[in-house]
Amino acid sequence: MIRLNLFLVLLAVASAVGTVTSNHRARKMFAEIEHEQSRMRDLEVEWGQLQLEQSTLASHARVEKVAREKLHMKAPAAGQVMTIEIEPAQH
Repeated sequence: MIRLNLFLVLLAVASAVGTVTSNHRARKMFAEIEHEQSRMRDLEVEWGQLQLEQSTLASHARVEKVAREKLHMKAPAAGQVMTIEIEPAQH
């Protein structure tokens, strides 16, 4: 009878330790999930800002301004423009 009681006590202690360990792991994983979700939100904000910056930098008006001011480019005169027509390939 004493052996059975000792076995049951050991089983109860092992179960309690397992429960505590499991709860600790679950809380730790939850904290990691919260951290990664926060990081994901930060990255989404940064992505939106980068897309806005890209659209600003690639706007036609800005490209033209940079071409004129920094590269000293200008539109060609009407006599300098040539149009080439290409016939579609026949199959």
